[in-house]
Formats: sequence, C-alpha cells, structure tokens
Amino acid sequence: MLRIMGKFSVNALKSSILCNKYMYFRNTKPRVMGVTQRSCGLRNYSSPPGDVKSLHSVINPHISRIRNIGIMAHIDAGKTTTTERMLYYSGYIRTLGDVDDGDTVTDFMAQERERGITIQSAAVTFDWKDYRINLIDTPGHVDFTVEVERCLRVLDGAVAVFDASAGVEAQTLTVWRQADKHQIPRICFLNKMDKNRASFTYAVESIKQKLKTKPLLLQVADLDDEFAELVLGENSENFDLIPADKLQSAIRRITLAQKAVPVLCGSALKNKGVQPLLDAITLYLPAPNERSYEFLQWYKDDLCALAFKVLHDKCRGPLVFVRVYSGSLKPQSAVYNINKSCTERMSRLLLPFADQQIEIPSLMPGNIALTVGLKQSATGDTIVSSKASAVAAARRAGRDAGEKKRSGSGVDSLLLAGVEVPEPVFFCTIEPPSMARQQDLDNALSCLQREDPSLKVKPDPDTGQTILCGMGELHIEIIHDRIKREYGIETYLGPLQIAYRETILNAAQATDILDKTVGDKRHCVTAEIEVRPTSGEGAATKPIISYAENVSEVLPKELQGAIENGITNSCIQGPLLGFPVQDIDVTVQSLTVHPDTSHTMVSACVSRCLQKALKKAGIQILEPLMNLEITVSEDHLSAALADLAQRRGNIQEIQSRQDNRVVVAAVPLAEMMGYSTVLRSLTSGSATFTLELASYQALSSQEQSALLQRRMGLV
Repeated sequence: MLRIMGKFSVNALKSSILCNKYMYFRNTKPRVMGVTQRSCGLRNYSSPPGDVKSLHSVINPHISRIRNIGIMAHIDAGKTTTTERMLYYSGYIRTLGDVDDGDTVTDFMAQERERGITIQSAAVTFDWKDYRINLIDTPGHVDFTVEVERCLRVLDGAVAVFDASAGVEAQTLTVWRQADKHQIPRICFLNKMDKNRASFTYAVESIKQKLKTKPLLLQVADLDDEFAELVLGENSENFDLIPADKLQSAIRRITLAQKAVPVLCGSALKNKGVQPLLDAITLYLPAPNERSYEFLQWYKDDLCALAFKVLHDKCRGPLVFVRVYSGSLKPQSAVYNINKSCTERMSRLLLPFADQQIEIPSLMPGNIALTVGLKQSATGDTIVSSKASAVAAARRAGRDAGEKKRSGSGVDSLLLAGVEVPEPVFFCTIEPPSMARQQDLDNALSCLQREDPSLKVKPDPDTGQTILCGMGELHIEIIHDRIKREYGIETYLGPLQIAYRETILNAAQATDILDKTVGDKRHCVTAEIEVRPTSGEGAATKPIISYAENVSEVLPKELQGAIENGITNSCIQGPLLGFPVQDIDVTVQSLTVHPDTSHTMVSACVSRCLQKALKKAGIQILEPLMNLEITVSEDHLSAALADLAQRRGNIQEIQSRQDNRVVVAAVPLAEMMGYSTVLRSLTSGSATFTLELASYQALSSQEQSALLQRRMGLV
C-alpha cells in the first residue's frame, strides 16, 4: 500500500501495489499507529476515545495543519462507509455504523437511513494524528449534484472513491468535472477490492482513459524534475534506498500541481486501507494557505467568508455553513452580507459533527463551521466584517485594476463565485390538506428552498396553484417526504410533468404602445423590438439583448435596467405553453418614453411588445434530452435494448465492464417516467441506471402537436 515508513525498495513497492488482490487482502495485515490489527474487533485510535468535546482541545489549529476535503463518487461506491471508517480509526466513534443498518454518522436523515443513500452533504470535523480534517461526505445520486457543487466550491482537496469492480461510472465523471472546474487536487481510493469481480488494473485503466488523468502508482520520476534528479543523481546506485520524505515531497508537488492523482486501494467495509488513506490526505492534499485566491489581497486581514449551505434547526433557526478565507469570526458580532446588502448579527459559532455540533469561541482562516443567527444569508453569499470593509476592498481592487475611480457597483467585483444551479427538469403541483394550512406549506417550502438551491417554487399564473420544480423524481419525492416528516403537513402532489423549453423559428418584429394615466400622471411608452434565433452553438438560457445604434446613443442609463428587466420577465413564460424561452437574440429598435413615465410602465410595455414578437416568430417546443447509462448483464441486454428502442432512445455505445455490459444512450426525458420499475422487471432487479440532463432538442411537428393536444386536454 502507500504506507511509507523509513526507507524502502521502490520496485518492491510498485510490485506490492499491483499485486493480486487476494494475496494483498489475505496475506497482509493493516497497521494502525504501528500496532498490527488482527481483526476489526480490536480498536485502535489516534487519540483517546471520549466524547466529541474532549477531542477538540485545539479549536483553531495552525492553518498548515488543516485539510478541508470532500468525499465524492458515483452512488454505491462506498463514500459513507469510507467516512465512517475514518471517524472510527481517528477515535471519534467507538462502534462502526453500517449503511444497510441505517446507523452511520453522516447519513442521519430518516430518508437516507431508509433508502441507504446519501441525500444531503454532511460535515464532520476530526483529528488524525496532529492534523485537523474538515470532511464533507457528498451525495452520489445525480438528483443531488448541486450538493456536491456547493461543497467542492469551498474545499481544498477531494477523495474520489471508486468501486474497484466498476471503475469510472457515470456520476464519477460528473463529480470529476466539478472538481476540475474548481481546480481541486484529488486522491483516488479504489474501494471494494474484496469483491469477486474487483480488478485493480481495470479500475486504474478506466481512470486513465475516462478521466484523462495520470494515475500515480508511486512512479513520479518522469513528472517531477527534483525527484528525477534524486533518483538519477547521487542515489542512482542505491535506487532501493530512497528517503521516504523525498518521495512524499515529490508526490505532494505532483498532486498539488494536478499533474497526476495518487491512487490507493482497499476495502472500507472490511476495514482495509483506511489508515493509509488518512495519511495520504494529510501528506498529499493541500492546506488552505496552499491554495491561491486573488481576492484575498484586497481584504488584507479583514473578514472574508463564503456561506455555502443552510440547514434549519427547530430550536435555533437557520444554521449557515461558512468557509473563512481571511480574518476571523467571533460570536455576538455583526457581519455584512454583500449579496443581500444587509448587516446581520451572528450569535454563536458551532463546529459540525454531522447532526451534532460543539460551540466554539472563534473561527480562524481556513476553517469551516456553522453560524447561528444569520437570518438572510443563503448559499453563495459573501460575508465580510462591514460595509466599509467591502468598500475599502473594492477600492484596492480598483487600484490593482488600474482604474482611477470606482463606483459603488465596484463592490460586485468582490463577490466570491457562488454555485451554478441547473434548471429543474421535473415539476408538479403541490397542495396542502386544507386552505388553513396554506401558510404553513408556504413557510415550509421557503425554508426548504433556502436549504436547497436546486428546488424551485413558483405560482401557476392561470390556476394560482403552487408549482414544485426539482431535478428528478427522487428529488421531488424526498421534498414531499420531508414536508410531511419535518413540518407535519400532509400535502398532495399532482402528476409529475416535464419542464420543456420554448424557442423561435424565425426573425420577427413587433411594436407596442402603452398609454395609461394613473392619478395625475400620464405614462406613455412606445417600443419596437426585433427577435431572431441565436446563432452559434450551445444553449443560451437568457436572452442576448442589444440596442439599435440610434437607441443606444440617446438611451438614458437609468432606463436600461427597466428595459432589460421587461425582456427577461417576458422570457420566463413563453407564449405557447408558458415554458421559459431560450436561444433568442433581442434587439430594441426604438423606444419613446414620456417624461413622467415610471420604470415599471417601461418594463411592462417592453415585455408585452416582446411577447407579440415571439408569437410572430413562430414557437418551437424543446424537450430535455437525457444521457442514460445502464449497467446490465449479458443475459438481459437484448431486453433492455428492445425497451430503449420503444422510448425513442438513441444508443451511442455498448461497453464491456467485467462480466456486465454498459449501454450508453440518449433518451428524451418524457419517455423515462417510471423507468426504474420497468427496468427492474425486465432484468429481475439486476440492472442499474443513471440519468443526467444532456441538452434540449426540438420536438418534431407531430410530437409538438400531440403535446399541445395533451396539454389542452384533447387527448
């Protein structure tokens, strides 16, 4: 394994890593703190067992001793089990929980324990040797991808867990791309090496081929000049005696530079390989001060933190997770939220341990903790010490950019990058048991929306019903269940529907006049707008707005916001079925405004004019197209393929994965309703599948006509 102690033979270590899995797991005994462990019944801790409070004697360790990491993987790869073993060997729990038994530390929601899956990310703080590890166990199901995204946003490193019998799977690719976006160094852990079909070689090869990265099996000399010199220079004759610290330093440099990823293997369920993984986290993943953030130079030593997650506690109200980048936080202090332009008072600071917390007196840079008392802050909000601090930082940023003056809007440049939330693909109506409980339902949905940015709630303009929009069937099912359990409201869900989009087929122009007298003021606006399909590749979910030359020359700056607000609002609901409009270019050809006209009236006129232009241009319905990946045995492959053909599925590839087949296809989401039940029936429960939104594609004229008839109740 990658356990480096003293001096060793590099060639022998290479051989041991690539050795047959049966020899490895039967003939070697994992070591805990230098003591051989003969069975999982013997427990050894890095620190004396005790209650959580006694173990956090050092509340704010030195920043170089902090590791903020996430555990990410495809569903059922073993993330939660790996986390449980880390907590066990670090001494923070006395007994091992099991996902199947529903008693793990990080899967504490009732829905998680019943289903055996992780639904929301859970944070735990523990010590390994003399390092503080802030660990977040993330979900593996595609419906909860946003949970992974917002956690990776504030982490410095990650452990990617793989099922050694499956290698890289569909959601592995998704979370890997998310980590790439945030430039996060990673370690790979090949889990479940005790399974009959586990293959170290296959798993490593899939990492190399599918993730387009170099698996680092302790062969570092061709990647790092300093280590190559060490090997080829003075130690060339004594290649078997390379100092461990030199090798560790080389691996660390390569990992932080993201030239390669260290690969470890083990079986978390059988308590194998977890301690070397913990060692690798401390040795090879970065400390917070080893990550470069440009904005830190503008804040100096002032507070700069990011709110990245919200939970609601029945007694304490909203609990906001924050990552501190500079400065410090203390209880009973006021902070300024740049996004919300408001000052809030934070009453308490808590160190997270899944669903338990410990109160702490301060929070220093590089740490993650919970705050109590922030009523307005939500995911993606930037927290600073005061408005004056934000303005001062904006001035520094302006000077660095070479600008002489900077307006108040310069504060916007100081906002830390938030979280990209994809648009929901499913929606349904939700109703309370009686009108008397409508307010309770609204409050529950408001809290859940603040916790979960991927959940959207909006009123139906025609019926007045509440519309619940989510990322998938499971997502909406979980929300429905949480409303019942946590808020005690028995709600009724309407049939699940697909979130289509609308676009235009042709270019068109329209003119609209709004002339209305309110009180003693006359509001008069004349607008002329042209729309045309967006040229170029990729979906443009927001309209691309431009102005004719004669308009841009005379348009007052204060009116521009009103115009763009009207255009954006008009695109929220298309003229055909009320779905969002995308892929359009909007040009304001002319605009005449009476001097006393309010900005609200300007927005209303522009919005109405755009709707006219859209109707003239001809509306095309777009449907969500999903990437589907099915893992099925050879015996049931033909049945699965035949079923896909009936669902308008386009089979792109059939891969081999050990004794199974992996079918990669593109299928319209409308054809996938209830697919889980059908696939289980066709394959006797042996097949699994994942769905992920790929793009939106145009419906054929026949399909669009049939959809319109269904929506109008004619079919």
